[in-house]
Amino acid sequence: MVDPIKVYPAKPSKVYFYGTCLVDMFFPDAGMAGIQLLEREGIEVIYPEDQTCCGQPAYTSGYHDEARAVAKAQLGLFPEDWPIVVPSGSCGGMMRKHYPALFKDTVNDVKAAEIAGRIWELTDFLVNVCHIKLDDLGEPTTVAMHTSCSARREMGVAEVGPKLLGQLKNVNLVEQVRAEECCGFGGTFAVRHPEISGAMVSEKVDTLVNTGAKEFVTTDCGCLMNIDGYAEKNHKPVTGQHILSFLWERTNGDGGKRS
Repeated sequence: MVDPIKVYPAKPSKVYFYGTCLVDMFFPDAGMAGIQLLEREGIEVIYPEDQTCCGQPAYTSGYHDEARAVAKAQLGLFPEDWPIVVPSGSCGGMMRKHYPALFKDTVNDVKAAEIAGRIWELTDFLVNVCHIKLDDLGEPTTVAMHTSCSARREMGVAEVGPKLLGQLKNVNLVEQVRAEECCGFGGTFAVRHPEISGAMVSEKVDTLVNTGAKEFVTTDCGCLMNIDGYAEKNHKPVTGQHILSFLWERTNGDGGKRS
């Protein structure tokens, strides 16, 4: 489902920022970091205040009518032809890959397809549109990285996170075994199949711990919530952070430490 050929836009003067539910409710620092990174690149960030859920939970549960009703509310939020950046491969994948099919043969099919064509996962946008250059101001550290299934398989951005981390001279990125395997979250999958989900996240946390890194970063808040929550509950020696927060802290002169 990855785009066979990606045609990146020229660096724009403005973008729309679609924040996602998990950023809004649980990880606002990741959203703010994404906005700050974009603004530092000279881009004005427009945050439509009426945005809500992208519709993915209902869609992946098979409730397409309900998903369409939620998604429809997003279609009118981006009237100008500016790129729409999303700090999540999961929500980005829903909007870019599934909106056209969700609205096919409806009065909103053209609009949905047009919106989908302007959706970009934010780390991909920073690397391939902004051509961002990062100056690492943090202390030496070692991290592992987890890329979500949607970011990897739908948005095709598995290589982008390591590219960004590779610019940080004091960050040693270590590879986990079976890095491409799911953490077990999958949105409603974790609720519908808790035993399977629990086994998957247990294995994922063990692979991260086995790297020797005390911290991991990820491009998706769902994965972050799942992996970090399991690690904390089970007293595992690894903690997580959204990659946008990690990048902003290390390049903003606060020593790469969380507040």
